[in-house]
Amino acid sequence: MEAFLLRLNSLRLIYFIDLDTIEVSNLNRQFLFRQSHVGQSKAKVSRYAVLKFRPNINITSYHANVKDAQFNVKFFKQFNVVLNGLDNLDARRHVNRLCLAAEVPLVESGTTGFLGQVTVHVKGKTECYECQPKPVPKSYPVCTITSTPSKFVHCIVWAKDLLFAKLFGDKNRDNDLNVHSKDDSSSKTDLFERNVDEDLEQYARRIFDHVFGYNIEVALANEETWKNRKRPYPIYVRDALREDAVQQNGCSQDTKNAGQESSAMASLGLRNTQEIWSLADNSKVFLEALKLFFEKREKDIGNLIFDKDDQLAVEFVTAAANIRASSFGIPLHSLFEAKGVAGNIVHAVATTNAIIAGLIVIEAIKVLKGDYQNYRMTYCLEHPSRNMLLMPVEPFEPNKSCYVCSETPLILEVNTKTTKLREVIDKVIKSKLGINFPSVMIGSTVIFEDGDGLEEDEAVNYALNLEKILAELPAPVVNDTKLAVEDFQQELKCSINIKHRDEFDEEKEPDGMVLAGWSGPVDKQITSNGEIRSVPSSSRDDVDGTAEDISAKPGMKRKLNEILDSKENCDTAQNPTDVSSNSAQVVEDDDDDVLMFDEDPKLGKRKRLQ
Repeated sequence: MEAFLLRLNSLRLIYFIDLDTIEVSNLNRQFLFRQSHVGQSKAKVSRYAVLKFRPNINITSYHANVKDAQFNVKFFKQFNVVLNGLDNLDARRHVNRLCLAAEVPLVESGTTGFLGQVTVHVKGKTECYECQPKPVPKSYPVCTITSTPSKFVHCIVWAKDLLFAKLFGDKNRDNDLNVHSKDDSSSKTDLFERNVDEDLEQYARRIFDHVFGYNIEVALANEETWKNRKRPYPIYVRDALREDAVQQNGCSQDTKNAGQESSAMASLGLRNTQEIWSLADNSKVFLEALKLFFEKREKDIGNLIFDKDDQLAVEFVTAAANIRASSFGIPLHSLFEAKGVAGNIVHAVATTNAIIAGLIVIEAIKVLKGDYQNYRMTYCLEHPSRNMLLMPVEPFEPNKSCYVCSETPLILEVNTKTTKLREVIDKVIKSKLGINFPSVMIGSTVIFEDGDGLEEDEAVNYALNLEKILAELPAPVVNDTKLAVEDFQQELKCSINIKHRDEFDEEKEPDGMVLAGWSGPVDKQITSNGEIRSVPSSSRDDVDGTAEDISAKPGMKRKLNEILDSKENCDTAQNPTDVSSNSAQVVEDDDDDVLMFDEDPKLGKRKRLQ
């Protein structure tokens, strides 16, 4: 961080944007926060800490979400460079698009454990952050999660995305858990609904017996499933706990410090988060956590979403996953380990963060000086390669197949006779393309629009369209229909060509649709001798075995200085140098900061990169 701070006094305006507050777990991976800062805004404390080193700089801090409407293209245009250290793909894509629209250079960064990277993105001169496909969270077939888990992560997904969501989340969302008991299998009654005046202990035990006992028995009834698999065994409360242990479970009613965060572990006297609990302890934590949600947080039930920083939620999910794992013969995990799996956490290393912070500043200085010839995308390695822990790579040209910066049409294969518009909006346009407030048009007809400022009748019509089959919309979506999609906040436009397809593989294509149209995904690796190469992914769909002229192949890259030289000379390069993939393993850190710099007028007006 010192290299970063030494350069701040040459800048006139610096803006910090960060939504998070400081937690105890943040203290060991950086050098600005102290114990007394826990609970305070990261952006504001960072400002105060930096001003102690450089009191003459002008820093504005925002305790806010970078995706808020106030941080629009107009806001971004006032800066000369943006430095990113975000913790999720959605926010990174959002800032990338705003920087493209505002024509402001972006210095991206991230760390994961001992790995890290810093990359530079300048509109029209280097590839943007989205030119190369990014790894997406691993998804699992529903049948594996609900019926045949074989790994602990399957149990975590079941506990987090199905059980937790069913008990404490949106009741209107679809859920694949069996909600009927043996006595009323034909009834429409939802077993997860708590009966009026039902004793909380009785309700908790009923849920336990249903999900870990009865539902396992239902699964065992299908003999075909278990011919080549190890059979699970049902677990009921009476099996996991002695009756007296059930009656004495926890002390949630007598919690002394009502102002403290609810914790099943605290109620039960469990303190070591790295200890692997027994089946009995997991059962106690499950029952206690469920009761605490209803006793202490009942007003939140129906709106809760799993959060890795919610202690009670982590306790509940850990216990539920371990009980299910025990049933299926899967090794149990500690709360510490389970939290890492549930929250996709790789623990941060302070030295890696410091190295990456220094590299960010180095690239920011080059951007401010217009020193494009020396831009580098640098990767921090865990083990030396060619006697180097830092691997610098020259930036590469924009990917001509990128739908974000090159506006190349996308192709969506979908069954237009059975798929609803809502599925396309949620699974593709919002989730995969990261478009927050989409406007979707067919020709001149708007079939959907999201965001503020809609008239009431428009909002009603668009809501009705969401539940319609694609082919039955007012402007039907059928084979070869072209959708024009726009996000006014991000000033992003893209088009999607629809291809009708009747059937999809449930295991390989669980969404029931396939999005294609950019250059095929690649697995980026650094080889043992330090060379960077790309390995085509098995999902790539444009490989047909035909020899091609690689110099003309979309998505192939040239070094940045070749691109800029050719542009400055108004010439088109005839024989671009083929360079393999530009990056090693792309990693993300667990802090979310955006810094925006404006130059000191004393330095004279810099020529902004075009």
